[in-house]
Amino acid sequence: MKIKGLRWYIAFLLCLASALNYLDRQTLSVLIGTIKEELHLTNASYGAINAWFLASYGVMYAVSGRIMDWIGTRRGFMVFVSGWSVANMLHVFATSVGQFSFFRFLLGVFEPGSFTGGVKAVGEWFPMRDRALAIGIFNAGTALGSVAAAPIVSVIAMHWGWKAAFFTTGALGFVWLVPWMLFFRQPGSHPFLSTEERELILDGQSEQSMKRRPPKLAQLLRMRETWGCVLVRALTDPISYFLLFWIPLYFQKQYHFDLQKVGMFLWIPYAAAAVGNLCSGLIPRFFMARGWELDRARKTTMILMTASLLVCLFSVTQIGNPQVALLLVAGMTFCHGGWSNITLPAEVFPQNAIASVTGLGGALGSWVGALAMLTTGRVVDAYGFTPVFVACGVLYPLALLLVYVLIGKLGVVRHIPT
Repeated sequence: MKIKGLRWYIAFLLCLASALNYLDRQTLSVLIGTIKEELHLTNASYGAINAWFLASYGVMYAVSGRIMDWIGTRRGFMVFVSGWSVANMLHVFATSVGQFSFFRFLLGVFEPGSFTGGVKAVGEWFPMRDRALAIGIFNAGTALGSVAAAPIVSVIAMHWGWKAAFFTTGALGFVWLVPWMLFFRQPGSHPFLSTEERELILDGQSEQSMKRRPPKLAQLLRMRETWGCVLVRALTDPISYFLLFWIPLYFQKQYHFDLQKVGMFLWIPYAAAAVGNLCSGLIPRFFMARGWELDRARKTTMILMTASLLVCLFSVTQIGNPQVALLLVAGMTFCHGGWSNITLPAEVFPQNAIASVTGLGGALGSWVGALAMLTTGRVVDAYGFTPVFVACGVLYPLALLLVYVLIGKLGVVRHIPT
């Protein structure tokens, strides 16, 4: 039996993995108001807990990329999904800042594999013209997980306590592993893949190139495109972590949202992020259907998202209405998802190097994000959220400049020097 459009089912399975990844990650963000009262935490302590997560996350982002390139996506996902699920469930034993920091550190060890593996899987299963949309679908799971986190986690916590929320969300990862182990194979040997779709997927890639060993890091680091992808992540990933970890607390501090309001309303910005992730692929496809090259289509989309993001970031500092603030934050998350920084390596590197470059970028982005989390807690305690929004407004134009200067033309796979 052959399944028509099988590659899109693979994208959906990857989307579910990233949704579970962010559901687990976001559980603490939803519960932090309750946990802060119970354990008497400060904003600085919360920033430190997140910094421990990002410290290990950064190291393992680079390591997970190499692991994925060496052992393959199927086995790699089995290792990393199992690991982060167990780490999330262990949060039920946390009773202090130190213990939360340790379990967040452990969570950060395993969670990066979802993204290095996901981008690699897209490179294996999709031709170049479909990769932006496929990564948009896969990455939309991060927003869907965040959307689900607010109502699911708050309901579980209100009925059975915050520890039950950590255990339940962590256990879902093992449910996902069942279809993954049964269903995922490489396109060259998948029994349900039609000949026509296999030829479309391989489009210009030989079987030999698909099995080629990953290049050495020294080879990749000699390429300006590598540094472009890495530095873009370093500038934009801290914004991801701010939107993920601090937006619930922003509405609790600025507009006095309680846990019930968090569950009722804070799914909206993350739903907007999911739509933005999808639009990161749909908008370029719209332009390409009218004869544009991939490079022009993607960069035009980035410009539009950057300009719109700046409007939202400036406006949210000028208003005091919670409904308007919620819409503006939703605009930020939409534009952030629509920019799609994680797609860039798949648009310029061969399949055997995509996970490694994604890992390097995610590693530096996480380390910069860890420093940003430490700084954010102190800045919010002293000055509020306005300086943080202003800082975010500076970073995206710089990242866009790096795409033009260092990465160059998108949609053309580079030769890696020996």
